[in-house]
Amino acid sequence: MGDESVKSISNLRERANFLRHILHDIDAFDQMIAERKFESGIQRIGAEQEFCITNRNWEPADACSELMKAVNDPHFTTELAKYNMELNLDPQELTKDGFDKLENQLRTLMERVQFEAEKRQLHIVLTGILPTITPRHVEFEHMTVNPRFEELNRRMKEHKGGEFELNIQGVDQLIAKHDSIVFEACNTSFQAHLQIEQDDAVAQYNWAQAISGPVLAVSANSPLLLGKELWAETRIALFQQSVDIRNGSTLIREQQPRVTFGTRWVRESISEIFKEDIARFTFLVAADVEHDSLELLKQGKIPELKALRMHNGTVYRWNRPCYGVANGVAHLRIENRYIPSGPTILDEMANFAFWVGLMKGMPEEYSKMWEKMDFRRVKANFLRAAISGMETKLQWMGKVVDTKELIHDELLPIAENGLRKAGIDDASIRNYLGVIRQRLTSRNGAQWMTGAYRSLKEGHLKDVALRRMTALMHRNQCSGKPVGEWEQANLSQLTGNELKLEQVYQVMSTDPQTVHEHDLVELVEKIMKWRSFHHLPVENEAGECIGIITTTNLKLAKEKFGEYGNRFASEIMERNVVTVEPNESIAAAKKLMIEKGIGSLPVIYHGKLVGVITKFDVVELEEE
Repeated sequence: MGDESVKSISNLRERANFLRHILHDIDAFDQMIAERKFESGIQRIGAEQEFCITNRNWEPADACSELMKAVNDPHFTTELAKYNMELNLDPQELTKDGFDKLENQLRTLMERVQFEAEKRQLHIVLTGILPTITPRHVEFEHMTVNPRFEELNRRMKEHKGGEFELNIQGVDQLIAKHDSIVFEACNTSFQAHLQIEQDDAVAQYNWAQAISGPVLAVSANSPLLLGKELWAETRIALFQQSVDIRNGSTLIREQQPRVTFGTRWVRESISEIFKEDIARFTFLVAADVEHDSLELLKQGKIPELKALRMHNGTVYRWNRPCYGVANGVAHLRIENRYIPSGPTILDEMANFAFWVGLMKGMPEEYSKMWEKMDFRRVKANFLRAAISGMETKLQWMGKVVDTKELIHDELLPIAENGLRKAGIDDASIRNYLGVIRQRLTSRNGAQWMTGAYRSLKEGHLKDVALRRMTALMHRNQCSGKPVGEWEQANLSQLTGNELKLEQVYQVMSTDPQTVHEHDLVELVEKIMKWRSFHHLPVENEAGECIGIITTTNLKLAKEKFGEYGNRFASEIMERNVVTVEPNESIAAAKKLMIEKGIGSLPVIYHGKLVGVITKFDVVELEEE
């Protein structure tokens, strides 16, 4: 998430001063373009690996700080949530063994953190969204203590002027509100970097946009969030909505989100992107800038463009242009931010090689993409790929094509040619592109996870299915086989030692049937008959559980009143409701039901009904 050295803007003078540095930085950038001050004749690749930390029960574990101390290596850094970490790989020259070196370093460092995790009864999981994340894991208390994160959270909440909202429609629908940016921490990615030549920057960036849809489709690995089947790559919708600071005025005013694919092709200079972002988005964080970039250029020095880079780091383009300085030399690169973490290191490296191969193999006739494709069609491709993955059709150069056929017939040959142009070893090309080719006839990560969840969920508790699926995913990751070779998940693959369920939230029903306090008793009776329920919680307008109606309550009401007539639920409900909290132990809940002689307990969290646990859930758990 960038530099930790940030500061709040306390007055208009400080704001004006930092904005002036941003404007001087973009002027300096343009001057450097004109004077050809960017490194040329060499290309490098690099990557950032984000991953999740879980406990032995496969739920998020706030252990980042502990593992950071244990590995004691500057390649590792914190992420937004305490249960995530990031690993920054050393840039490698894009030559014969460039990918091999990158992969070897990635494996070595991941083995180190996995070793430390296992010593502490923890797991390291590579996945776009950890399936076992629950609403309690996206609360503010799980945010890493970091000045940048805290300032971003404060400023985004300030601009939003209210709660952040999620509304993602897939097979299921997720509607949620949250009061911080911690929801974004559900996302974990494999961010790929490719250095580009100044003269090729416009064509390369536009081409990167054009190929985003098919690359995302074959790489998708994030179909589940909070136990709901959503998009093949739910990260795309989640990231945009979880930090969306626009307000209701955008129904009239077409304001762009800070997480964006972009709005148009680049025509003349890569600086067009930086200028659009300066004009469109206010800066959220600032820092002390010691030197004026234009003055440094006059002195013959290469500026860091600190203010511009900080602003660029808070506009989250899926293909983000980046400026960097290494050993006193400036360079340009494109950061691919849409590729998810996992399912395995080999899968990630294959995604990376496929993307780089496409970039290097760009056909000359595509150098002016605005002559070949309408930008909105390219953007639509990206969204279709995020929603449906490989199971979609895309618009490509004036035709509607099957995604798998496009990748197999056109894009894989381009990628192979590009990797050969870069001098990549033939064995590496066959290895990485073979992984991509294999998925076309088997499955990608999103398809495996969706199939696994459906298979393991049938006849079993949702939370049990999610944990078992995560356990199987981790086992497959450790095997080293790419996802295209994984067996479809089924119960026969389980050993029985995958998890231990101890708390109410792990087994409760999270979609409880309820009635309203002003519902007719006659309706309550029919619902209980239709659904074979023995008890129904009663809610008020605020969503608070204010009572419960059991079959006994109905029987007593019938004896007392004869006919229900126009009587409301509130007139016959039991008002002294016995409840539990999600973090209560299952054993305590079972004991409470036995002592009180009741068959269910509403589960209350922050004053709201979030689930119900029944004696049947406990029996089913014992049978699991």
